[in-house]
Amino acid sequence: MINVKSLTAVLVSALILGVLYLCNSLSYSRTSPQQNITPNNITPKNRLSADVNAMSNEVHLVAPDHLQYEQPSIVQGSRTDVVTVTPWMAPIVWEGIFNPVLLDGIYKPKNITIIATVFAVGNYIRFLKKFLETAEQHFFVGFKVHIYVFTDRPNEVPQVTMASGRQLMVRLVPSSKRWQEISARRMELIQILIEEQLPNNRNYIFCLDVDSEFHGRWGSESLGGLVAVTHPGYYRDARSNFPYERRPSSRAYIAPGEGDFYYCGGAFGGLLQEVHQLAKTCRHNFEADAKEDIEAAWQEESHLNRYMWINKPSKVLSPEYLWQDFKPRNPEIHIVRFSGVVKNYAEIRPNP
Repeated sequence: MINVKSLTAVLVSALILGVLYLCNSLSYSRTSPQQNITPNNITPKNRLSADVNAMSNEVHLVAPDHLQYEQPSIVQGSRTDVVTVTPWMAPIVWEGIFNPVLLDGIYKPKNITIIATVFAVGNYIRFLKKFLETAEQHFFVGFKVHIYVFTDRPNEVPQVTMASGRQLMVRLVPSSKRWQEISARRMELIQILIEEQLPNNRNYIFCLDVDSEFHGRWGSESLGGLVAVTHPGYYRDARSNFPYERRPSSRAYIAPGEGDFYYCGGAFGGLLQEVHQLAKTCRHNFEADAKEDIEAAWQEESHLNRYMWINKPSKVLSPEYLWQDFKPRNPEIHIVRFSGVVKNYAEIRPNP
């Protein structure tokens, strides 16, 4: 015969456990790192929700078995003249702080593809041949590389012999009477390229200036979720001297006393989904500004700096990764890997 008191006790206990489980689930859903964090949670109310990218892209690193290399140390660094980590614990990549053999051994078995975008519009087509030739010598050598050239002069794209696994794709874009418009449209075109042509989120993309040349290794040490390059003209300066967009009316606005580093618009990258979010956000903010007749101080570079102030890069590349040929090399620059060439802007730009 069923004991009514025992059955009642069991039912009450089950009900209490069910309520506790439901409360715990709701609490977890509110604190889970997968939530869509809005700027109101972490910044003043005037921040746009489009500023924040809550995705996480931790990469599991597997080293080849029996690979031998020099023993690393945590008490004696190979560089003492520079800072090698940001306040948010992202690596800052300098010559001498990484082992290229170890890194290539980790990343090559992943069978990843490195995508590079480059814009050769108008007279900038003259720089493309040297860019492509030097990329063959130094940019992710030994990896699969796909280079997308955006140009309004497809018939002038040079023939460059490329190694096995490396391809060149040409995409036609309209010309423009203002170089600022060419610069501003890059984010839109990068966003569309990723959405329409690059579905594999395990791959990486770097967006690079065509009026530049490679001089040394640019490889797996630069891979990360969201990758920024510190600007060679400002990396020693106080942030009060950075050419951020300072008008509060612009969506690229960074207030005095805010900001980390000043990043280059001519070199940035990371995982496809991270760069897609960056390009989509910067495009949205640029177009919203344009509807109010606002053009940020340095077009897409201003919006990129705003985005990366909120969404911290997971890896920062030193000025080795985009030096300026007209500048003398500072003592901490042990190697120039990529640099902007000396040029006469009056000859190559369609407007002053």
